[in-house]
Amino acid sequence: MKFFLLQLFMMICLLSCHEVQRKTALFSLVDDSGIQFTNDVKDGPKENSFLFRNFYNGGGVAIGDVNNDGLADVFFTSNMGENKLYLNKGNFKFEDITVASKIKQDSLWNTGVTFVDINHDGWLDIYVCSSGHMSTGYRKNKLYINNKDLSFSESAKEYGLDISGYCTQASFFDYDVDGDLDMFLINNSPIPVNQLGYSNRRELPEADWPVADFLKGGGDHLYRNDDDHFTEVTKSAGIHGSLISFGLGVTIGDVNADGYPDVYIANDSYERDYLYINQKNGTFKDDFERCIEHTSMSSMGADFADINNDGFQDIFTTDMLPGDDFRLKTLGAFDNIDLYKSKEQAGFYHQFMQNCLQVNNGNGKFYETANFSGVAATDWSWGALMFDADNDALNDIYVCNGVNRDVTNLDFMDFFANEVIQKMILSGKKEGVEEIVKEIPVQPMRNKVYRNLGNLRFEDAGEDWGFTDKSFSNGAAYGDLDNDGDLDLVINNENQRAFIYRNNADVMAANNYVAIQLTGENKNRYAIGSTVKIHAGADVITRELFPTRGFQSSVDYKLVMGLGKGKSIDSVVITWPDRSASIYKNIKINELNNIAEASAVKLPPVIQKDPVIGLHTFLSPLPFYFDKHTEDDYIDFYYERNIPEMLSREGPNATVGDVNGCWCRLNRCALE
Repeated sequence: MKFFLLQLFMMICLLSCHEVQRKTALFSLVDDSGIQFTNDVKDGPKENSFLFRNFYNGGGVAIGDVNNDGLADVFFTSNMGENKLYLNKGNFKFEDITVASKIKQDSLWNTGVTFVDINHDGWLDIYVCSSGHMSTGYRKNKLYINNKDLSFSESAKEYGLDISGYCTQASFFDYDVDGDLDMFLINNSPIPVNQLGYSNRRELPEADWPVADFLKGGGDHLYRNDDDHFTEVTKSAGIHGSLISFGLGVTIGDVNADGYPDVYIANDSYERDYLYINQKNGTFKDDFERCIEHTSMSSMGADFADINNDGFQDIFTTDMLPGDDFRLKTLGAFDNIDLYKSKEQAGFYHQFMQNCLQVNNGNGKFYETANFSGVAATDWSWGALMFDADNDALNDIYVCNGVNRDVTNLDFMDFFANEVIQKMILSGKKEGVEEIVKEIPVQPMRNKVYRNLGNLRFEDAGEDWGFTDKSFSNGAAYGDLDNDGDLDLVINNENQRAFIYRNNADVMAANNYVAIQLTGENKNRYAIGSTVKIHAGADVITRELFPTRGFQSSVDYKLVMGLGKGKSIDSVVITWPDRSASIYKNIKINELNNIAEASAVKLPPVIQKDPVIGLHTFLSPLPFYFDKHTEDDYIDFYYERNIPEMLSREGPNATVGDVNGCWCRLNRCALE
């Protein structure tokens, strides 16, 4: 009996310790929030992963205050069920008001969602993207106008935004700096990969693709706001409109600090990513290959943020590289040198299966540090968010993980290639689809979070910060749901309840913060495109206000900026969407600061010169560096199979040194 009581006592102690550990983690999963949303995705005879290859891509989430009561509300998109709008009642309690709000999902397979004040009345509206329905074409994007009484009216056609395509996400921002909000739309594409045989693929008009009419509706599209009606200006603005761009992530930011917003597109599968640099004349230039040396092969989510507090926006993209050896060996294979070279020669550039962290050099170039930084491998990843989770003044990284079924599993792919199985799929019989789907492995994964240690180093903080639940997570957004000065997380899961994470940084980390709510003027009432810089001693903490981020999601408009242990700030500089600036000396810490553009004392716009090219400018007069070195087309692997890299590609003699006081080696692209 004594032994039994001792065992019972020890078990109670262990459970108590486990409960204490869950409660004292930086993030705690809220089970009783009232949010019961689940994005259920089930294969069937008419809608399945064999007929629609984006079947498992999942849905998005948006955070924003739709009734102007000071509490951020939450919207989820669903692929096969109803979208849901939850009203924040305070203290992490939410009410499902979907039916009362008159938001009816009459066009299924919704994907991305964005909160935006489209009619500039000071109330957030909702724009929802649609995809899927391969055979019927039953898909149109929806715009729900806020009636200011917790109800909405669908008005997409009125604004020219009732677009039918394979839409993933839309981002609203003022690309031409004329005072109103324009819209950039990315689409995925159902085009079979065996039709990607054009060498000049991005220049080929969509109409010339040898596919049926129902396959059209892909590519990137730019819509200009002309007096509250949106006009497509894709071609004249220099945007690629080809079906080859399998767009999954779109994020906006001013990468060259010239006051004009630029656009980064994360493309899945074969096509490389795009970096559209704003030319300040109503057009963009895809400058990816000049600015970036390599990218993720299957880019999923994407985000802009400043990870090293140097004032420049860095880029993070997610891919599908597993972090453990077993999944690495069972989920697909890397390209051999011949396939890599054939893709490169076809114009697909340098792509590698890994997450990429592109660090902005401030000179028009980026250097990629994901392996050095420890964030290269997070498995099959979707949402990519960079935000300050612990308010220590450094942006951390959160990654949504998991795919409903491991369709790239090598054993399944071998099974799937069987001729009998192919006939079962083509028959369209429910029994055939169900039998095949059963053979696809199912493996939920933990989402990943990385603590920023500074100096471009990150550490896996998932266990310490409370992210221990496995899931199939897709879209994610952050916002201060309880107004306590830290950023909480909401994640849209497939076939599982959504995650609502309370951030406990206010009590766990005890760091200070500044919260800022901006109110813009005229037709940009939420001041989209503003930049906030906090100057605190030697630190400069930068945030840009563009809500659409990550994957199919948009974050809250209220900016929460961690200060670490610092208790005072020197000044806050706000650059408004019209490129004018205001300086504030009396910003309060650890509380909300409401700042209106209309009452701001503005300085005239700073005329930004072209980015400093640095070493390139210094060295270009020298004849040796004026001519770019070209390597011979010699493949070392054909003769020495076991070498880790091609020694013949080390280039001409060069001296390497720390010439600019940076830890990194001389950037190769600076010498080109």
